[in-house]
Amino acid sequence: MPLALLALAIGAFGIGTTEFVIMGLLPQIAGDYGVTIPTAGLLVTGYAIGVVIGAPLMTVLGTRISRKTMLMLLMGLFVVGNLLSAFAPSFGVMLTGRVVASLAHGAFFGIGSVVAADLVAPDKKAGAIATMFTGLTVANIVGVPLGTFIGQAVGWRTTFAAVAGLGVLGLLGIARLVPAMPRPEGARLRGELSAFRNPQVLLAMAMTVLGFGGVFAAITYIAPMMTRVAGYSDGAVTWLLVLFGAGMFLGNLLGGRYADRKLMPMLYATLGGLAVVLALFTVTAHSRTLAAVSIFLVGALGFATVPPLQKRVLDQAHGAPTLASAVNIGAFNLGNALAAWLGGLVIAAGLGYTAPNWVGALLAGAALLLALWSAALERRAPATGTASAAPAPALVHH
Repeated sequence: MPLALLALAIGAFGIGTTEFVIMGLLPQIAGDYGVTIPTAGLLVTGYAIGVVIGAPLMTVLGTRISRKTMLMLLMGLFVVGNLLSAFAPSFGVMLTGRVVASLAHGAFFGIGSVVAADLVAPDKKAGAIATMFTGLTVANIVGVPLGTFIGQAVGWRTTFAAVAGLGVLGLLGIARLVPAMPRPEGARLRGELSAFRNPQVLLAMAMTVLGFGGVFAAITYIAPMMTRVAGYSDGAVTWLLVLFGAGMFLGNLLGGRYADRKLMPMLYATLGGLAVVLALFTVTAHSRTLAAVSIFLVGALGFATVPPLQKRVLDQAHGAPTLASAVNIGAFNLGNALAAWLGGLVIAAGLGYTAPNWVGALLAGAALLLALWSAALERRAPATGTASAAPAPALVHH
């Protein structure tokens, strides 16, 4: 794999750390600013909304410059946002810093996916995308627990300053290792928007919202589920999340490896398996051992869908993949927000802390149905040029 993928993975590591580390630091941040935990939770919601808005916005703004330059600018924006959070004198400024950092998230992964795919041969595209996303999965195993520990031991501001340092490292890596990649000929906003006329692109994005949403329906409420149902201590939740991150890491690697061989069968297997595991999680959550196994499997099956879904969008949006790729990253976060909301509704309705697992199972099952429908449409229209577009050829860089 090209060394440029390492630079992209470092950037992904920093972004993944800042996205998830906030959850373990909410009590400290709330205490310092004198706000309630639900109010501090706006730092999570604000970040997710910023990703959804920033993904298309920043990608559109970057259509007139090279992808390498845009990636460097995005990492610069990420650094500024985290420094703003680290030194924020008030909660409002802290929230602003979170939103600023989040604006880089979707566009970085969207443009980075296109760059990663262009760096390798056509039959290795999903593997290259998975390599970049490895940074995000490793963040959940190393970055988030370490950042939480630093924040609790030294202060949460130190954590965000350290994340800003990771952003600087990623920026320097991109500048040094990513080859100069001129803006594709004819790349215009109108051309990028044309990808959304392809129903297969929209179906892939809907699969992203529902499939990964299924994961977050359960994981958002993992702390009360594990402490009040499975019987774990509060301190054990951190290591259960590390286990979840380990599953994400393995699933990402397997998803990237097998999506390059059998993309749609890979989606059938992972989405179907995810629906089954989430449904069983309502029962296994009552056992410490089985609950831990379930958390690992949810992470593995959930993230095994990421490389194939991202590659599906790139393939179907051939010729104008950048905006579609970035919007699909926003779709992951839209699914997160939707699933967390639905999971909260069923808990508030008195159905118990395991009820979000049923929500997740239904969402993953719906994503599986969409995948089957997408494949059926593709088989019926093999020569339309839209439903079954061939992947764009890889660019050769010297």
